[in-house]
Amino acid sequence: MRVTNKMIMNNAASNINTTKEFVNKRNTQMTSQKKIDRPSDDPVIAVRSLRLSTTLAQVTQYHEKNIPDASQWISVTETALINMRDIGNDCKQIAVSGSTDSKNTQDDRKTMLKQLQELQKQLFAEGNADYANRTVFTGYRTNCNLTFTEDELNTAYEITQTIAIEGNMEDHRYYDGNVELPTTEGELLAKSISDIVQTNYYRLRLNYDNINGLTNDIQVKINDDTFNQAEYTVLTYDSEAAWSEAQGGKNVPEKTMILIKETGDFILSNDAAEVLKKGDAQLTFTYERKGFKEGELRPEYYYNCVKTADPLDVHVPVTYTKYNEAGERIHFDIEYTIAASQTVAINTEAADVFDSSIYRDVTEMIDACQRAVSAYDKVKTLEDMAGETQYASDEDQEWIKTWKEAAQKEFDFYNDNMQKLFNTEIGKIDAYYGKMNLAIADLGCKKDSLDLTKTRVGDQQQTVQSLQSLNDDIDLSQIIIDYTAAYTAYQASLTAAGKLGDSTLLNYI
Repeated sequence: MRVTNKMIMNNAASNINTTKEFVNKRNTQMTSQKKIDRPSDDPVIAVRSLRLSTTLAQVTQYHEKNIPDASQWISVTETALINMRDIGNDCKQIAVSGSTDSKNTQDDRKTMLKQLQELQKQLFAEGNADYANRTVFTGYRTNCNLTFTEDELNTAYEITQTIAIEGNMEDHRYYDGNVELPTTEGELLAKSISDIVQTNYYRLRLNYDNINGLTNDIQVKINDDTFNQAEYTVLTYDSEAAWSEAQGGKNVPEKTMILIKETGDFILSNDAAEVLKKGDAQLTFTYERKGFKEGELRPEYYYNCVKTADPLDVHVPVTYTKYNEAGERIHFDIEYTIAASQTVAINTEAADVFDSSIYRDVTEMIDACQRAVSAYDKVKTLEDMAGETQYASDEDQEWIKTWKEAAQKEFDFYNDNMQKLFNTEIGKIDAYYGKMNLAIADLGCKKDSLDLTKTRVGDQQQTVQSLQSLNDDIDLSQIIIDYTAAYTAYQASLTAAGKLGDSTLLNYI
């Protein structure tokens, strides 16, 4: 085969270009420290690199964003619950003091009253705790507060609340009569003295007071057929005073149930209470409440309800569903993906931990304490009147003594009621306390689980990073050697081609 100079030059040029491509490739690898520059360089490495990059992005999202975000959310929730538990514990200490110490002075009672009022204001403020402007107790509606943050006197809801007899029906004391102190000598001699009377009835308590009344008939679900609702009469009164006036005292006739709109008490006659308790009944009330105070819980987080009026909401009426048709609660869990195929519900709904019954209990403690304080003030006022010269006559002194006996009886009733109520509240607060402790413990378990997952995902992140580096990156010392070899070959090819260019046919003639 005849080899011409042109063929040699063409081969030399081709070889120079090939070695130059090797130099360029090694140079690119040396500067990028990557095995490939484009997928076509090595499809296997490219595919594996894409898979590892996707996995690393997911693992990094879990480790650097999802897990820390979930952990912070849980920490905020835990802190709020601990604060609420501490408030409950303070209420318990007051209840213990008020129920066991028979030597409480008027100053002691006033101090307890002031403390309870302040604790009630703070009680649900923790319920509006938020993380990154997202409230933590409100389920999916993280842009809304759990409580009313200001008085909303024109906002109205129709609320459907189901109350089970078991665990909710309680014996409650009602008092009728009030000692109205005379302010002049004439009133002292002429004014009739009201005798206070105590009656006891079983009651159910709605979670809101000052309701507008029932909007539908009460639905009763009972385990036997001993209760015929048609045989019972439901009477509604605006206040306890109206009830007393209508019934000639705070009495509940047989086969009668009484709703007091002012207090939200549903009072049962003795026979009704017995039958409902025996049948383990559940009563469903649908009632309207208009006007809410700052700090009260919003009904939509606890009940099926309809917002029927709101001056600031053009979308009314708005229907909220908390229970399905079977009576099962609908949960609004916010779940974070913290690892592949692993999620955790980070939120704690308010309905899982506390409701308005805590607020109502503290309100009743305040009312009981206030009644005892006011009753004692009457006794003290009459004692002061006995020392005034205008009431120095024997007749006046005798009447003051009679008035004082009535006022003392009223105080004894109310002080006894305060002690008994506070004693009952100790058990209720313990139940709330236990519920909050359980929720706090559950959050602690979630945090421990997150910590373990974070450690595992962190190790996985390092493993994937190592695999990606092994797949994508090239050893720098090796590529320097390869680059040097390629560059030497390139220089050699240039030198050889240069010598070929010096030789022509004339050299051999």
